[in-house]
Amino acid sequence: MVKVELKGIAKVTAKGKAYYYAWRGGPPLRGAPGSPEFVASYNEALEQHRAPDRNRFRFVVADYKSSRDYKKLAQSTRDQWGKWLDRVAEYFGELRTAQFDRPEKIRPVIRRWRGQWAETPRTADYALQVLSRVCAHAVELGKIAGNPCEGIKHLYNNDRSEIIWTDSDVAQVKKTCSIEIAHAIDLAGHTGLRLSDLLRLSWSHVGDDAIVLTTGKSRHRREAIIPLYGALRDVLARIPKRATTILTSSKRRPWTADGFGSSFNKAKIDAGMSELDLHFNDLRGTAATKFYIAGFSMREIAETLAWEEESVEKIIRRYVGRSAAIKARIKKLEVRE
Repeated sequence: MVKVELKGIAKVTAKGKAYYYAWRGGPPLRGAPGSPEFVASYNEALEQHRAPDRNRFRFVVADYKSSRDYKKLAQSTRDQWGKWLDRVAEYFGELRTAQFDRPEKIRPVIRRWRGQWAETPRTADYALQVLSRVCAHAVELGKIAGNPCEGIKHLYNNDRSEIIWTDSDVAQVKKTCSIEIAHAIDLAGHTGLRLSDLLRLSWSHVGDDAIVLTTGKSRHRREAIIPLYGALRDVLARIPKRATTILTSSKRRPWTADGFGSSFNKAKIDAGMSELDLHFNDLRGTAATKFYIAGFSMREIAETLAWEEESVEKIIRRYVGRSAAIKARIKKLEVRE
């Protein structure tokens, strides 16, 4: 017979008789110690104790963790968010959800909590991002009217306007990376597509004159239309057709996001580039730079990369380096002369 150890049980003796409780101050347990009835009543008390008060913020955190939106996240994201959701529940859990409906009162509390990681701004902003998503879930549940995290400025200034992959950067990583990673880098640098769109890009999206693909960022309401110029045709010609998707892993199967992320990070480490602040999606800036120097107008770049036209100038300033912009202007002046 297997002996089950039940933790935290409190024993009280009165008038020579022993009484057992699930914990000190907790509900009484039924049956003799060790009996099935005793164990069942203990588990029942524990489950009721764990069930959060629906009027407290702990309930919102628990409800979000069981929601469809949370379960749709990639496993790697859930692994990271799970830790932060526990921290949110620990710090804010006993507060009444209604308190989050008073921004002037709760925002100082939120800032103090985030301040624990002030020395690492990106971590502090990540904490705020997770909390903000939980607050948004509270809005969806009708618990609060608005998200109190909105309007709180981020600590980390993520201006990547001058961060693009140069030809030498690409050459360095391609010295040691696998051919599959090299294909992905080349394709990203010539199309400007986000990684999520690149991984699902199939050969059927390649037409006679252009690659046409609805973008995930726009929830498939906008199309990227990338002309098949000579250098892009050369990239596609070098990639073997192993699956319906253009990019595949060494196992000749479509990449998963986690699988590609791990392989790409390893490629940067092997190339001695782990300390460089270069992200895969910074290759979009490389592509935008190519199009800009080639003489594409703002509108043409917006249509090519499926960016919002009204904000295209801001996006170009973000992704296209200043030196590249100057070279483009020189080229235009030389053409005019």
